[in-house]
Amino acid sequence: MDLLGALGILVRVVETGSFSAVARERELSQAAVARQVSQLEEHFGVRLFHRTTRKLSLTDDGEMLLGLARPVLDGVDGLEAALGRQSASPVGLVRVGVTVAASRLLAQRLPILLADHPGLKVELVVGDRLGDMIEERLDLAMRVGEIKDASLVARRSGIAERVAAAAPSYIKRHGEPSSPADLANHTCIVHGVGPNSDVWTFATPDGSKDFLVWGGFLANDVRAVHLAARTGYGIAYLALFEVADDLRNGRLVRVLRDFPAPGVPFNLVYPSRRHLAPRTRLVIDFIWEQLRQVQAELATAFDEARTA
Repeated sequence: MDLLGALGILVRVVETGSFSAVARERELSQAAVARQVSQLEEHFGVRLFHRTTRKLSLTDDGEMLLGLARPVLDGVDGLEAALGRQSASPVGLVRVGVTVAASRLLAQRLPILLADHPGLKVELVVGDRLGDMIEERLDLAMRVGEIKDASLVARRSGIAERVAAAAPSYIKRHGEPSSPADLANHTCIVHGVGPNSDVWTFATPDGSKDFLVWGGFLANDVRAVHLAARTGYGIAYLALFEVADDLRNGRLVRVLRDFPAPGVPFNLVYPSRRHLAPRTRLVIDFIWEQLRQVQAELATAFDEARTA
């Protein structure tokens, strides 16, 4: 038995909560993963998991072995990294949770990374509402807003600028709001991603203020909100990244220019620095660099949109 390999599988089964998830990750059969765990149980003469049809949970002996195995695997990872064996050719699957807007950015740029690392696979799990990273078997996620979960490692990637925008046809029919308070008299398109999605924030002479908006069209998909704005239905409140091209070519017009919306922080988050696989670190560093480039591009786009 490959003891280190089996211990690595044990740790990943605990982290993902699933034999099948580890099987997909390592391109093994589920039976092969279960066999590795069984061999560990036979080797140490203990039972490691309580198994039910819905859930896996560690026994006391399993908890003890897990606590002893992690430092050993950390040491092996350190040796591998120091000698450059793993980092030279990262292989395997990295699951990345991303927003809809971010998925389009990465879909255009990830092929560059994958072309350089043929053994690497990246799966984008797309959705504007991201749940528990462990339950969703995510190695990494891009999240907007402040990260309050102390169990996650958050790497601040920048600030997402937001703008209010509408199609020229809407403005021709209804005019532009002269202040955020005027939004009460306009049709707004709400990107529904949680409580208070219909509350938009703008900077005013009296400080940052919230404004309740309304409209008949709501969607939890930013693409639908964007398209509805382009058809002329109403005013949307979106990230500059999402609408920069439309602002440049005139398909959308920025409104309320004198009342900038506060930026929203976005982060790269992952469950732990411990056992961070070289392939995951590679993807983190690549996405970080792409976001840095995009921020520089958006700074230019923001200036162009402001003078359009």
